[in-house]
Amino acid sequence: MFLKDRKSGDLVDVIEMTTLTNLFRDSVEGRLQAGEEQQDPQMFKKSELVFMSGEELPRCWTDPNYRSKTK
Repeated sequence: MFLKDRKSGDLVDVIEMTTLTNLFRDSVEGRLQAGEEQQDPQMFKKSELVFMSGEELPRCWTDPNYRSKTK
């Protein structure tokens, strides 16, 4: 799945989807999609990633207490 880095706007290819949806993990492994060559995997904080549309990641992917909090 491709997400976007909030600061740079570069695309990030998330390697393992189960880590992305695991609310107890604050980082995911991915590859920057910059240039022609495939980049080495690196860790990205979920808080620094958004969907390609600019929409935030769902709270149920990032906050272990999402059910007990209100917006």
